[in-house]
Amino acid sequence: MAELEVRGEEYEAQHVHSVYEEIASHFSSTRYKPWPIVEHFLKGLPDGAVGADVGCGNGKYLAVNSKVFIVGSDRSTNLVQIAKSHEPHTAIVADNLSLPHPLHSFDFAISIAVVHHLSTPARRVEAVKAILDLLLRPKSNDQPQSGGRALIYVWALEQKDSRRGWDEGHEQDVMVPWVLKGGEKVKKEKGKKRRKDDVPKPNEEERVVPVQEEKTFLRYYHLYKRGELEHDIEEAGGLVVESGYEKDNWWATAVLRGKE
Repeated sequence: MAELEVRGEEYEAQHVHSVYEEIASHFSSTRYKPWPIVEHFLKGLPDGAVGADVGCGNGKYLAVNSKVFIVGSDRSTNLVQIAKSHEPHTAIVADNLSLPHPLHSFDFAISIAVVHHLSTPARRVEAVKAILDLLLRPKSNDQPQSGGRALIYVWALEQKDSRRGWDEGHEQDVMVPWVLKGGEKVKKEKGKKRRKDDVPKPNEEERVVPVQEEKTFLRYYHLYKRGELEHDIEEAGGLVVESGYEKDNWWATAVLRGKE
């Protein structure tokens, strides 16, 4: 990745947001099975708990536990349209750094494989802070776990056993391809409807538009090294409760740190 390329909001709009708008349907079809630790976290919540899924994608986690209510949010309009199918839960279009929710009003929050798409250290800490700021405050400074709890997942740098082969010493800011396969499609044109046995005339109702059989999109990722997620949580005003590694990802649960 070119070091001289300025990262930030515009960079992410080009290398993250616009990509997910294009690949939303195909991406969603590959994202249907809950990850074990996320599923365990959600199913361990008390009945009636209300939470937020920040960067919910196609909403695959919204209905994991039918006894809690989750409001999902994502920057991708196309993914949110898919996520809305998980009733009675709901999903809205929102930027992770500008969430419309009232602060300190949720029992829990999750953000799974999202924060690593923020392209600068400051923006990643800001994204973590936005998640933590949704949580209920602890009842007292000496009872930090009495408030809301968040679960955050990010891609790991240390995944030498994966097909990608990344590990310590590798560049942490990378572009990851997504291959979208296509073919030919029928494009509707304005004009009168015709019967099946009619012969189409040029430029009339329909025409077949050739599409590239394969198109590759590049998505920006920051690969988190060991301890980096915990560092960002602490910088954002959180307290790490538990953390670990699962299948090429670092994860952590966190609560708001009490006021000093």
